[in-house]
Amino acid sequence: MPFATLLLLALVALVVFGGIGIYNRLVGLRVRAEGAWSDIDVQLKRRHDLVDNLVETVKGYAAHERVTLEAVTKARQQAAAVGGRGGDPAGSAAAESFLTQQLRQLFALAEAYPDLKANQNFQDLQRALQELEEAIQNARRYYNAVVRDFNTRLKMFPDLIFANLFGFSERKFFELTEPGEAEAPKVSFTP
Repeated sequence: MPFATLLLLALVALVVFGGIGIYNRLVGLRVRAEGAWSDIDVQLKRRHDLVDNLVETVKGYAAHERVTLEAVTKARQQAAAVGGRGGDPAGSAAAESFLTQQLRQLFALAEAYPDLKANQNFQDLQRALQELEEAIQNARRYYNAVVRDFNTRLKMFPDLIFANLFGFSERKFFELTEPGEAEAPKVSFTP
């Protein structure tokens, strides 16, 4: 077999096996991003359930604050609906931002009701919400790191050739819409 033929076969093998390696790496990153998004989605669903419990607890003490309670409930329903669509970081971020705004109003409302603030169930729910917010932040950081790695690979040569060939596309980051959301809500238990 002539040297040129061997060289051509070696080059073809290099391209094929290199392409397989790149494809597998991109699939692995995509799967990690999907898994990381799924982790965020689980945490957000837990948050939505916790919000329902908070609203029910507040209703017993501040039933005449119907407008605030309905706003929180509506924001929770909207956030749950967007999260149910799966894989929409931008839509989820906007809906969760709105829910966070409504929760701040709910906690401000609770300040006017000393009996509510002293209620053990309310305190437990507030504490659980704060812990959940921290878990969501950690999941968001991990998701964004995986998405950054995935998107970076899509733009690097030779990965971009195979990414375009196999239809890989960039994923969106789960970004905060308000700067204050980078911190977990502050919870005060002082009467």
